[in-house]
Amino acid sequence: MAAASAGFICNVNVPKPVVIKLFSLNHVIKRRLSTSVTRCQSQPQVKKRSCPQMVGVVGLEVHAQINSTSKLFSGSQVSFSSPPNSRVSYFDASLPGTLPVLNRRCVEAAVMTGLALNCTINMKSLFDRKHYFYADMPAGYQITQQRLPIAVSGLLIYSHLGGPKRNQVISKSIRIKQIQLEQDSGKSLHDEHQSQTLIDLNRAGVGLMELVMEPDMSCGEEAAAAVRELQLILQALGTCQGNMSEGQLRVDANVSVHRPGEPLGVRTEVKNINSIRHLARAIDHEIQRQMELLEQGGVVQNETRAFDQKTGLTIPMRDKEGLQDYRFMPEPNLPPLLLYVSGRVPAGLDPSQVVLVDRVKALLPELPGVRRERLVEEYGILPEHSYTLVNEDGLADYFETVVKATKAEPRKVIGWVVKELLSNLNQQNLKVNQSLVAARALAELLDLLETGHVSSTAAKVVFQELWKNPEKGAEKIIQEQNLGLMSDAATLQIICQKVVESHPEEVKAIQNGNHKVLNKLMGQVQKETKGRADPVQVRAILQELTSS
Repeated sequence: MAAASAGFICNVNVPKPVVIKLFSLNHVIKRRLSTSVTRCQSQPQVKKRSCPQMVGVVGLEVHAQINSTSKLFSGSQVSFSSPPNSRVSYFDASLPGTLPVLNRRCVEAAVMTGLALNCTINMKSLFDRKHYFYADMPAGYQITQQRLPIAVSGLLIYSHLGGPKRNQVISKSIRIKQIQLEQDSGKSLHDEHQSQTLIDLNRAGVGLMELVMEPDMSCGEEAAAAVRELQLILQALGTCQGNMSEGQLRVDANVSVHRPGEPLGVRTEVKNINSIRHLARAIDHEIQRQMELLEQGGVVQNETRAFDQKTGLTIPMRDKEGLQDYRFMPEPNLPPLLLYVSGRVPAGLDPSQVVLVDRVKALLPELPGVRRERLVEEYGILPEHSYTLVNEDGLADYFETVVKATKAEPRKVIGWVVKELLSNLNQQNLKVNQSLVAARALAELLDLLETGHVSSTAAKVVFQELWKNPEKGAEKIIQEQNLGLMSDAATLQIICQKVVESHPEEVKAIQNGNHKVLNKLMGQVQKETKGRADPVQVRAILQELTSS
């Protein structure tokens, strides 16, 4: 077992992982889902909302996979896309006689996440069994924290860009009811051709943090912005990698509509949304669907629905009319989880074998919201640029590295990072850490631009050459391709004279007071010199030639 979980809370030797063969299940569940899909596909497309006095109410439940090398209660390794059932211990398969051992890393991750989200950390929390039958949950129950979770009463503060030009910072907050530790289930793989369901238990027992948010949102855009901020926070903390395409962050949305001043309406739950863009679409569609249904005299059913990303519709999975009895009971094989602070560890306990909340708090990094504010204040950049830097993984680090290594002003650096760098990254679908132009290489280029060795137009050419040949430096490329700044007054005089003579209409417009046309003539000069001409000298020469 991993060192992070060995000997913590419960001193039990965990058996080595065992490989479980794939097995077939009755496909009754699959037929029920297929019937639901068929029934929903016949429904008409939702029309635009025609009842403005109704408003949407949205609450979220987010399941975040803890970034840990081993599972929550066993020593099995956590690895995405491993061969089916190759990461399964006897405990994960629920063999008789196996006992859970709590992973210390998972506890510390939950505490750190709670602190970052302004939660109250419970120094004593409890584990419970939540009973229900799923084929991919061999024990017939899930170990979770129902009665007393590890963290409660938090607040997620998030901001997004809005307003007419999408450049106004709008700040909002969402109450977090609780954060609880729990096991993940396995994965069911439905084989349509063989009419069978195969079970992969690799994911069974992986540690999750379930974050329950209060219904403080009103639309898909708010929910998407909140989840994106949460994703950035978790990634900054290192407690969850937040890769939604790999199932590391899954969202359930509770959606209802009502008229202000009236009780909340019947809610539906849209399950397992694995994309922020799909989350916004699913919520907005569900709000509109419920509004239209009520306008037509219908009744919203308390049911679980899924989002079909191809059609943009939510489809029914199962109803919740009968209250499901999960038969919660205390987990008999796990004692209460006790946390401590430095200096208050009871005698006889080894401080290295318990979680100290104050030590976890001291490890909190700079959070995304704080970093945005600092970037704006320290470097004088626009708020919308701070969002671009922080929201793109690794881009803020790249920007700050360039700023510290160059003489160029931060506002000039941000232009190159946002326009040139991001443009090339997006074209080749690369991440920031895969950039072919290193931060120090860009800093060197900007220094050459600042000291007048190259024009801004030629500098962009150099950047593209650096992208193709990252082993070459900017200065070497300038020398090889003769891209240095042309500042010889006599040569520039001849080129400018030629441009003026070939553009009599523009010259006449300038003499009549339209001085903006001078920029067109400057562009022609730069075209003739392939962007190498000193713009200051060119402007002075052109002004002199067109003044008479």
